[in-house]
Amino acid sequence: MTNPSTLYRGAVLHCPAEPSATALLVRDGRIAWLGVDADAPAADRVVDLDGALVTPAFVDAHVHATDTGLALSGLDLSSVRSAGELLAAVSAFAAGLPADGVLLGHGWDESGWADRRLPDAGELDRAAGGRRVYLSQASIHSALVSSALLAACPQAAGAAGFDASGWLRRDAHHVVRAVAQGSVGRGQRVAAQRVALAHAASLGIAAVHECGGPEISDEEDFTGLLALSGAGLPEVYGYWGELSGAARARDLGAVGAGGDLFADGALGSRTAHVSAAYRDGQGCGHGYLSVDQVRDHLLDCAAHGMQGGFHAIGDAAISTVLAGFAAVAARLGTDRVRAARHRVEHAELMNKRLIAGFVEFGVVASMQPAFDRLWGGAGRMYESRLGLDRSWESNPMGAMHSVGVALAFGSDSPVTPLDPWGGVRAAAAHHNPSQRMSVRAAFAAHTRGGWRAVRLDNEGVLALGAPATFAVWSSPAGVERGLPVLLAQDPELRGPSDPTPLPVCRRTVLRGEVIYEEGVS
Repeated sequence: MTNPSTLYRGAVLHCPAEPSATALLVRDGRIAWLGVDADAPAADRVVDLDGALVTPAFVDAHVHATDTGLALSGLDLSSVRSAGELLAAVSAFAAGLPADGVLLGHGWDESGWADRRLPDAGELDRAAGGRRVYLSQASIHSALVSSALLAACPQAAGAAGFDASGWLRRDAHHVVRAVAQGSVGRGQRVAAQRVALAHAASLGIAAVHECGGPEISDEEDFTGLLALSGAGLPEVYGYWGELSGAARARDLGAVGAGGDLFADGALGSRTAHVSAAYRDGQGCGHGYLSVDQVRDHLLDCAAHGMQGGFHAIGDAAISTVLAGFAAVAARLGTDRVRAARHRVEHAELMNKRLIAGFVEFGVVASMQPAFDRLWGGAGRMYESRLGLDRSWESNPMGAMHSVGVALAFGSDSPVTPLDPWGGVRAAAAHHNPSQRMSVRAAFAAHTRGGWRAVRLDNEGVLALGAPATFAVWSSPAGVERGLPVLLAQDPELRGPSDPTPLPVCRRTVLRGEVIYEEGVS
């Protein structure tokens, strides 16, 4: 016996194979028919969409679900613009916590402050009334912490990246982060995961790629999230970032041994490994892996039939990763390396040689267009860290797309918010005009690109027989060829502050099941 069928009609469908289609029939989780309303077959249930836009649902190719949920329910510091504002926000939030509560906050970014002085651990103590405080920077690769939290993990003092001021990076940050996150009870963590996934569904996201690993989460957290996958929520495809840990990743239920397997840090904390020294700090950041370690990890992935990957932001880190790919190709052959569809997360600083390496080895670039929207262009973080000329080379999505690099777009939430249409627009309105993509290409990278990145090549399209995974949108700016108008008609208005309204999600459907409906909680 089949499940009841549903006919969705009266829509504008983004369906290049059937450009005149206004209706689709869903049966047993798949699209059983596509066409115009007048030719629609009978169905057990009919939903009139009243002219709404229907597109394939989005995939967010890089998230941290627990942290996203905690950020959505915790202290949001993305709007503070000075140390004083940050301390005031901490004080106000602490007033609602029990005396022994731990204050978790996220999102501060001093690169945009007029006065970039940061509060120290003692000031955080006073603002929070002596509570433990952990405030992650927007990049999540550094944090401000209170003296009370430092006292709870004295081992951090001997770790690389420790600073008695309370601004911690590198290994010291990982130590303190583990203690701070460990203070959150398991029930609260599961609730946070549900909040994050439900929020994703409300934005038309039907699947996410969770990037976990021993340095950024724990096994119980990771497997607990995978258990929520598809249960009335978006599907979760997990990546476990443990060096030479392919067998462990497979046992945990991951689809790949990669994600946040760190080859370097982040530009915001000056720990990304770059080939020339930072303009506003000493040194070139930090490379966490050697060529041999990259090679051995990929060989381990090949031995276990797993997809591999690395977090690599700076050009020096990406060079190391690609040298490891070359060493593996010398042993296994380039075709076998390409067939694995290994990934690199972020790939923010690239040049023609590195892009050619991605093409040669079939590397999937999991990228975040919002990084350019927030930090690209004159007077922003990339210019502060790298200088304007080098900053123009960042996030070269257009150049990569033009030569055939496989792209999968995401948010790195909570580093940047879940915002798929915003990501599409950011790629189309890149600060560097030579790196801009068409809306159609950017949309494909944020939908079908995410499915292909997990080797599900038949997903992410509205086509006969394909999974019925789609989103329904109110599109106040109208549509062009089945996609919404995302960019202002006046070129001067295009960019981070483009006033053109983005579509609003009315319904998200995953394999025929409604996982979000506007107005239904």
